[in-house]
Amino acid sequence: MAERIIVGVAGGPVSDRAVDWAAARARAREESLELIAVVGGAVGAVGEPSVLESATQAAHDMLDAQVARVGPGIPITTRVLTGNPVAHLIDASADAGLLVIGSDYRGPDHGPARGPHGTRIAAGAKCPVVVVPDVTQVGRSGIIVGLDGSPLSERALAFAASEADRWGEPLTAISVWTPLSAPRNTLAVYPDMYLANMQAMTEEMQSLALAGVSSDYPDLVVERVVVQGHPSQVINSRAAGARMIVLGTHGRGALARFLLGSVSHEVLERLVTVTAVVR
Repeated sequence: MAERIIVGVAGGPVSDRAVDWAAARARAREESLELIAVVGGAVGAVGEPSVLESATQAAHDMLDAQVARVGPGIPITTRVLTGNPVAHLIDASADAGLLVIGSDYRGPDHGPARGPHGTRIAAGAKCPVVVVPDVTQVGRSGIIVGLDGSPLSERALAFAASEADRWGEPLTAISVWTPLSAPRNTLAVYPDMYLANMQAMTEEMQSLALAGVSSDYPDLVVERVVVQGHPSQVINSRAAGARMIVLGTHGRGALARFLLGSVSHEVLERLVTVTAVVR
């Protein structure tokens, strides 16, 4: 059965980009779309019902305009909810194949890091989440996936390889190793043998992770990158011109529903391209 893609629509250019990205994927994979807008902030103030009614109608109008903009060929439904956008989108993700949201963060030269809503949704969602930034995709190429040898990164690899194959794009697998940390002014120089062993162990881990990709996708071009550094910095620097980043993250219960692993959190805070968080 075809999966359903949910798109959180908040208005503005970034919502157009998120809907466009989701619509392109839905067409390619014969999936359906559901566009959801959430009117939040009601506190029961005097005169609020009429304001809420107007805002809800405006949200319906916005979604109708998005449906018209997408055009025929994709099954689309719309829904307008009231309340907490984070909670509603997390709840909606429970029976979706993918959740797509936009981010108005446009890079380090365009203001501060993005707010917490997107990272909270990505952390709490029950399905993979794709975060679409307000930057053009024109001229971008390649899919980046972060691999660390965990089962989560295996699922991220499966998602990334499928996307790369769908787009006819090369896949770059990035594995980053970091020497053990120590108090300042100690271990300023690491033994060469230790560094060489860290590099070799990470290369072996990555090779094992990628072993089945060529048989599943024989035409897929895969580049392997194994380097020392900080994972989020390496991934974002390599992905500056990429079509997509794919990362794995933990789903860790009620307490951690608003938390991501440090790498995925840091990448989403400094979004450089469309980024998928897979659990």
